[in-house]
Amino acid sequence: MYEIIQVVHSYLAYVVLALLFFAVANAITGWIGNKMFTMEKDLRLSLFTLILAHIQLLVGLILYFVSPSGLQAIQALGMGGLNSASRLLAVEHPFINIIAIVLITIGWSRHKKFVEGDKKFKSIAIFYGLGLVLILSRIPWGQWFN
Repeated sequence: MYEIIQVVHSYLAYVVLALLFFAVANAITGWIGNKMFTMEKDLRLSLFTLILAHIQLLVGLILYFVSPSGLQAIQALGMGGLNSASRLLAVEHPFINIIAIVLITIGWSRHKKFVEGDKKFKSIAIFYGLGLVLILSRIPWGQWFN
């Protein structure tokens, strides 16, 4: 079961990163171009990104509790016994990605309060963008591509 969850988490990450990149790029171009925020494209892209990011978080939390690299590593080695690679998987990756999803959620919630398109785009661009940067900063790149 652990292997299946890990594969789902890994492949879903590609989808979430691509959608997050497109949502941020769309929001930046809409904000700079002073475009109208549309329900068909802008809202759906942002909402679908939000939903898949939350699903990825749930899969990641399940993986954290069943993986030997997650909570089990902390219980076995203690926080002081983790090397940098295991600390990344057991502590930094989950913690930073939870913060990233919180920022994405804040961006979604804030955009709903505005009527003007530029403010909606600005909220999504800033908060989704910060979430994207945080996620990219804590991906275990060496393990992901192996």
